Amino acid sequence: MTNIILFGPPGSGKGTQAAKLVEKYNLLHISTGDLFRYEIGNNTPLGLKAKSYIDNGNLVPDEVTIGMLKNKVDSNPDVKGYIFDGFPRTIPQAISLDEFLANKDLTINALIALDVDDEEIVNRILLRGKTSGRADDNDRSTIQNRIDVYNESTSQVYGHYNEKELSHTINGLGTIEEIFGRLCSLMDTKV
Repeated sequence: MTNIILFGPPGSGKGTQAAKLVEKYNLLHISTGDLFRYEIGNNTPLGLKAKSYIDNGNLVPDEVTIGMLKNKVDSNPDVKGYIFDGFPRTIPQAISLDEFLANKDLTINALIALDVDDEEIVNRILLRGKTSGRADDNDRSTIQNRIDVYNESTSQVYGHYNEKELSHTINGLGTIEEIFGRLCSLMDTKV
């Protein structure tokens, strides 16, 4: 089973590239953002709680995120692997994911980070905000807060997996196809 973490700041192209990787490698894409949007869209208590954090550019508490992720994995046991997108975002989440997978005799095969500079991230998210309907995609200060949160805590997850020699970085700039080509080269040789 191939289990990868697609990593990078908000707006780095994780969702776009994950969809292409799913098609090529037949993996299940688990996006915490999609899980949250589903809960929020259905106005569940969990969704309303998550929304209050997301709208301010903050991370949703671990216990909420981990619970939703476990449910998704448990409900899809017969896939060839998982692409974790937007999770883990902290060291405690990474440890929880590692332990959860180990209990299923699984492991993370690679963390693949999309490297994109902050100004490009802001421009991509503002552009996405014109059609996404997401309040957090239209406010420059909220976007910057999301980038700051990523830089302060989430980027440490890269080091967690790098200690296990599982972290890789690819250039996240270029056309969708150019970036996908870089991802596939890495998947085919390192994962």
